[in-house]
Amino acid sequence: MLSRADWIALGLTLRLAGVVTLLLLGLATPLAWWLARTRSRWAWPVSALVALPLVLPPTVLGFYLLVALGADGPLGRLTESLGLGLLPFTFPGLVVASLVYSLPFVVQPLRAAFESVGDDVLEEAAALGAGAVDRFFTIALPLARRGIAAGGILGFVHTIGEFGVVLMIGGSIPGSTRVVSVQIYDHVEAFDYAQAHGLAAILLALSFCALLLLYALNPRLRSV
Repeated sequence: MLSRADWIALGLTLRLAGVVTLLLLGLATPLAWWLARTRSRWAWPVSALVALPLVLPPTVLGFYLLVALGADGPLGRLTESLGLGLLPFTFPGLVVASLVYSLPFVVQPLRAAFESVGDDVLEEAAALGAGAVDRFFTIALPLARRGIAAGGILGFVHTIGEFGVVLMIGGSIPGSTRVVSVQIYDHVEAFDYAQAHGLAAILLALSFCALLLLYALNPRLRSV
């Protein structure tokens, strides 16, 4: 049986993942489209910057985010000047950290989907008088819908399972920043393996179902 604190942590985690996924789709879609179509010399540096969380240890990324968002950091001074206060150890701080850490998991499938959109289709639409914005919304987005769905699923699941970054930025404040991964860690630290098993099983089931849905949306992944 899960405790009340476990349910609170689970609800907070799902809320965080939902908010982050929606924001990521809004941010990653135009970025992935630009990376897929541009020939700018900035494409490689931007691609490397976006993919950096894939290879950077979460604690390192969390540390630099903590410094940047802190009282002496540039982003911390900005949020204070805007009247938003400091973001570390708050739910908005978790959102910002999760956006950064989960960004490549949404951008990469979106970029691959946009790259698969044929130039001939876009050129034909342009010849018929469709503008750039019209081609994007009426042709590119519908053709890339599976990649968009895959990016949303990966972003959601990855946000649910993150530990290092959210612990560095949010700590373990009940009802505010204590997400499921941190709650499991606290249970293990207290040798309460039964409670840890309950929460871990929920994350395992969510991850498995998400992968099933991902494979259903992308048949080409079934051979992986």
